[in-house]
Amino acid sequence: MRLYLLAHNPTDSVTEGFLPAASRLGLDVTVISDDAAAHRLAYTELSFPAGSLEVLECDVRDFREVIGQISRHRTPDAVFTNSDHLQTQAALAAEYFGLPAKDWKSTLRAKNKAELRRHLTDSGVDTVWSAELAPDQDPADLHALDIPFPCIVKPREGVASEDVRLVSDIEELVQLGKEIQHRRPGAALVVEEFLVGELRTLETLGDGTVRHVLGGFETRLSPPPQFVEEVLEFVHAHPQPVVDQVLAQLDALGVGFGACHTEFIVQPDGRARIVEVNYRAIGDRTDLMMAGFLGIPLFEHILNVHLGRPLPADLGARTDLRAHNLAVCADRAGTLTAAPEPCDLDVDGIGLSYRPMRAVGARHPHYRTNRDYLGMIWTIGPDLTELRRVAAEFAAVNRWEITP
Repeated sequence: MRLYLLAHNPTDSVTEGFLPAASRLGLDVTVISDDAAAHRLAYTELSFPAGSLEVLECDVRDFREVIGQISRHRTPDAVFTNSDHLQTQAALAAEYFGLPAKDWKSTLRAKNKAELRRHLTDSGVDTVWSAELAPDQDPADLHALDIPFPCIVKPREGVASEDVRLVSDIEELVQLGKEIQHRRPGAALVVEEFLVGELRTLETLGDGTVRHVLGGFETRLSPPPQFVEEVLEFVHAHPQPVVDQVLAQLDALGVGFGACHTEFIVQPDGRARIVEVNYRAIGDRTDLMMAGFLGIPLFEHILNVHLGRPLPADLGARTDLRAHNLAVCADRAGTLTAAPEPCDLDVDGIGLSYRPMRAVGARHPHYRTNRDYLGMIWTIGPDLTELRRVAAEFAAVNRWEITP
């Protein structure tokens, strides 16, 4: 059976998660990318039978080119992507070939944050005040709107908290809108109500009939006006009324096939309100860690869904372990000149895993987003207090140096 996997740049989720899972399932894999050379380099250490993993060059942003590339090649049994940017293209291509897939309308609603807000409002499940600033539209036009300040401005199809800001008044909003347009020519923006409360995530996996809630994360953010995810802590179950509200909103969006990572706010009165829907597995190595501490073949389950295979009624996930994730973030621009090597340790019975997110010698600006991550520290065990202690001690005794 042949799996077509759409991707932009190589990611740990694909290199260490989905491709090894495809190999274990006995699949032949064709990776389609607009950067084929980078993928070939990333996969040199993977163990695949000869000829069963190949990489083809294609403009994956255009679903017509994707369909054409597949048609000229070999018959597909599944078309899949874990990329935020390519869900709709993969869904349309899979539908074209009559294969199991996410509804392309749902993938579009999830990716397009303005459309997500409109659809939730029209469905009657939640209304968040929002407005869309079209590409090249003058931000000064926002003066005409009755905007609830403080408010959020963000790219309509953005990722990784890039250019997401809290603004306090119309002058700041207009100025920031112009700055983002300068950095992102042709990008549409969304201005929306600032939702006050605790940030949480819900991780789900469905086959179109059965939907499993895998658990979720409690998230600690950097102080506003930016929103960098600094700490994630896994919980096996949020309060059921909260989960029910989020699932109702996902149902309204038509989201229920494959993996989904949903971010939402729990307000002081218990109301759950979606921030964004990432219709794919959670990233930044968190999916890899989840497969480990839940003790399930997560990546195989996701691929099997796209092969048309039903999920088991019970995934058999472990419920005795907690997980704590501490991000090490750059605090300034410059070249990373020192950082610890990747490692897996046992510290007082706590499993600790550290993985770098930026190579030594790499120079970067100070993004003030998740792209400032230098490395990820994961601790896993039954006692959350101990997990926090072990992660903090690892961060304290190691050294990350940035040279201006």
